Amino acid sequence: MLNYLWAAMLLIGIVYGAFQGKLPDITDAALDSAKDAITLCITMVGVMSLWVGLMEIAQKSGMIQQAARKLQPFINFMFPGIPKGHKAREYITTNIIANIFGLGWAATPAGLKAMEALEELEEERRKGGALHGKTIRPPVLKGTASNEMCTFLIINISSLQLIPVNIIAYRSQYGSVNPAAIVGPAIVATAVSTAVAVVYCKMMDGKRTRF
Repeated sequence: MLNYLWAAMLLIGIVYGAFQGKLPDITDAALDSAKDAITLCITMVGVMSLWVGLMEIAQKSGMIQQAARKLQPFINFMFPGIPKGHKAREYITTNIIANIFGLGWAATPAGLKAMEALEELEEERRKGGALHGKTIRPPVLKGTASNEMCTFLIINISSLQLIPVNIIAYRSQYGSVNPAAIVGPAIVATAVSTAVAVVYCKMMDGKRTRF
């Protein structure tokens, strides 16, 4: 749907520009945008390489594992329906850690794997199985997002970030005097959004429990 929307916007803009006699300006803008896109991609590749390398160092040094352990109380609080030891917990934790460090490109694969693991969990619930000897709540209808899926999506979107790497890179690319000035406001904004997300999810959990 978005592809059709963007295509329609481009076509409308080109046709309107043609009727207004602005085709040379459209051509210049297209060439300038293409150049900016290539330059931005090169910048982002450098930033991504730096942070992925740092994440690899942090993982091998045990820092990621320590952070994951510290996140377990939060995971238990937000996802009480996921049995301990289930692989969905690992993927969710990895996604949250990557988001905290502003590594959206690293968070996405973990997020997709988390959703797949949560779907597998629902399949097991539909079959009436129990994981790790524990009774699991009734499953949702097939094709319907589970409570854990909705909670994970909301937490992922709110995305607490300590270092907004992408925004800093964009600001640096477009000539900001102080690209890192966004760090403070970003921490406050994402902390508020995450707090609201947590409160909302727990409120919805309470409603589901009553009904």
